[in-house]
Amino acid sequence: MIINELAQIGLDNLKEVRHNFSPDQLIDLAVKEGEAVLADNGALMMDTGKFTGRSPKDRFIVKDELTSKSVWWGDINQPISVEHFERLYKKMTKFLEGKTVYVRDAFIGADKKYRFSVRIIGTRATHSLFCYNMFIQPTKDELANFKPDFLVIAAPEFEANPSEDGTRANNFAILNLSKKIILVGGTGYTGETKKGVFSAMNFLLPKNYHVFPMHCSANKGKKGDVAIFFGLSGTGKTTLSADENRFLIGDDEHAWSDEGIFNLEGGCYAKVINLSAEKEPLIYKAIRRGALLENTRFIPGTRTVNYADKSVTENTRVSYPLSFIENSVIPSVGGHPTNIFFLTCDAYGVLPPIARLSRAQAMYYFISGYTAKVAGTETGIIEPQSVFSACFGAPFMPLHPAEYAELLGKKMSEHRANVWLVNTGWIGGGYGVGKRIDIPYTRALITAALEGKLINSTFIKHEIFGVDIPTECEGVPSEILNPINTWKNPDEYIKAARRLAQKFVENFRKFESNASSEILSGSPLVLEQA
Repeated sequence: MIINELAQIGLDNLKEVRHNFSPDQLIDLAVKEGEAVLADNGALMMDTGKFTGRSPKDRFIVKDELTSKSVWWGDINQPISVEHFERLYKKMTKFLEGKTVYVRDAFIGADKKYRFSVRIIGTRATHSLFCYNMFIQPTKDELANFKPDFLVIAAPEFEANPSEDGTRANNFAILNLSKKIILVGGTGYTGETKKGVFSAMNFLLPKNYHVFPMHCSANKGKKGDVAIFFGLSGTGKTTLSADENRFLIGDDEHAWSDEGIFNLEGGCYAKVINLSAEKEPLIYKAIRRGALLENTRFIPGTRTVNYADKSVTENTRVSYPLSFIENSVIPSVGGHPTNIFFLTCDAYGVLPPIARLSRAQAMYYFISGYTAKVAGTETGIIEPQSVFSACFGAPFMPLHPAEYAELLGKKMSEHRANVWLVNTGWIGGGYGVGKRIDIPYTRALITAALEGKLINSTFIKHEIFGVDIPTECEGVPSEILNPINTWKNPDEYIKAARRLAQKFVENFRKFESNASSEILSGSPLVLEQA
């Protein structure tokens, strides 16, 4: 049956088709065929080759009648022609002739009302195991009647010819949203498949169902209250959402429908650099047989993973099914969020530890997607640098950020959700002068918000950013809640706040033409410099 289905899409004359192999089968084949080795905790450990992360400059969307006027084209969403896509598709299917392929059938979306089926075809056992871990696995009955809505073909060994294929380099990830096909070639980084699929969902869910897709983590309290956490790398999204007193819905990709939120994934893809049982016990325990480690190394002479080793990359990762997390919610659905947290690591020491946002401010800050990098995190960075990633996930958002922001504003109003801006960065001065906010204080502030205590606090308005700052919170010194109080020189604080506000305004100029007057009213106030 599967042979005939593959032949219908141009995949015939294959050597062997390994269809929906079990994790144990895939693990044994990966070891036997030299794709990976077993660690002493039972997990597989593999290398992804030349690419140890995504390659955003080599991601394309086919520009056609469906996408030409709906996709927000630019440096992030780069166009490729229908003709180039068709040529590459034929080349890839021809390349696979005579080869063994792994076929994985899975679902995207824990809510069956908005679920998509996807068939992933690849050349490696490790890639098939990754897809088993990261997507939602059908039951036997569901597999018996499986019809894919979406097709992914991933062949790390196949390389494009840029001069004739319309790509920038030999590697590529191409989304054809009309045909619902994704092609990935020239890279062994498994995350390209995951992010390709969810980029497609970020287009299809709003367009087809008016469902709001979100790059965020989510958890649920014992009373059923739901919280979601947006944040770029290094802001504490995984750490703060992994609360042993709450239940994990998911750590990365979700959607918000009229019924509530649901996880798009069936697994977790966590960073493991410097992982320890003390700091991240839930993730540490999840790394066992069935988990797939990427680009890690062993302690010499052993099969024990050295999580501190970044000799290959700092982007060392592990994938595992959501069920490997002890306090996970399965099926991974929840009600409407009561609290939404925007996490930012402000290295300038300007933003308050927590602040309440109005609807206009929430949409504005959501589009901005602000955090900051500090000196030493990347080569050449010698002082803090602001980073803006629209919707806290710009590389995965095909539509204009204002469209997603309007969905956020609509959901906020309909379900009376509170939105909080949380600074997990510096107070008392910027990086090198002040100090990073203590995690226990951040946790106390988030707990107070989750328990409904913070919303009843007295608030004051920040004179430049206009956000509401609480004046007190149990377990947190009141003097640190308003950041100006933590600086030795208040005038220097005001200057720093104005400079950061100006960065927000300058970054937002590229969104202004598509943003409503309400969204624009959420902007910080940029005062004239003396």
